[in-house]
Amino acid sequence: MTAYYSDIIRKYAADTSRAGTLENADGTGEVGLSSAEVGRRLAVRFALHLEQERIVVVRYQVFGCGFTMAACAAAAELAEGQRLSDAAAFDIAAVNRRLGGLPDERSYCAALAVEALQAAVSSVRQKISRVAATVDPAAAESGPRLSAANPLYRVLIDSPAVNRIAPEDRQLFACLMAVADSEPCPLNLALGLAEKRLDALIHAVFPRLDGQKLFADPGSKRSVPPAINPEVLTLLLSHVPATGSEWQQQAAAVLARIIAARAAHPGHLWTAMGLFERPQLSAAIGRHLPSLAVANNRNMRWKRYLFNATATAG
Repeated sequence: MTAYYSDIIRKYAADTSRAGTLENADGTGEVGLSSAEVGRRLAVRFALHLEQERIVVVRYQVFGCGFTMAACAAAAELAEGQRLSDAAAFDIAAVNRRLGGLPDERSYCAALAVEALQAAVSSVRQKISRVAATVDPAAAESGPRLSAANPLYRVLIDSPAVNRIAPEDRQLFACLMAVADSEPCPLNLALGLAEKRLDALIHAVFPRLDGQKLFADPGSKRSVPPAINPEVLTLLLSHVPATGSEWQQQAAAVLARIIAARAAHPGHLWTAMGLFERPQLSAAIGRHLPSLAVANNRNMRWKRYLFNATATAG
């Protein structure tokens, strides 16, 4: 794993200027620090001290690898001096940009740092001493989130086919909708789509199904998905082809937005998209965003490529 440590990541991993404890903290957030987990899994704690709604001191404690140490140092540097409302908007992409891009398989390290920081922000807002975040780094490293036996996936994939929609696209969007519907935020937000665009997608790919009866009631879902990195979205949309059939243009525009939304989640992009294996993601990009496939001429893992490309452009 040493080969993955860039000079920037090494610098942040060695920076302990904000590491340590903070007495009389205004808010504390943590991940993986229950009594049953301490010492057995990656763990992070952030503590904040505020003056007039501005974070003036950040301290963190971390039990984990060098990537996690670097992510915590970067998150602490980002947060210190910021208004609480601004810190609440920090996401995985922001930490990745500060680090020049973590390896894709280590993106969960940024997720740990961000979730612990956001838990500390919640601790301040809720006026409680400590908030425990729910990110599971083990899950972020695991394999597919979805199987072919998933009930919603089966309903979607077994519905009558449409001649103009290729089987691989039916599978792609069945996976995406099934995994997103399992999350605690409305389906359209989980996929980064406006409601009308989602309705049009369902009608195009699964026209015989009633989405209002098939998917979970959006009114029952109160959570907000991770914030989309606007630079990643802009990059993806720039690769949407201007030519092709109506379906080809619709699918490309939708896929670009969905990839941006799912890239904000911890772990591998292909697992966040509910796909069964990594090559499905590259195949989908090759079909619908061919110039993006060509641009990734070093065959980098897709999340890493997107973050590196936007960091370089910035």
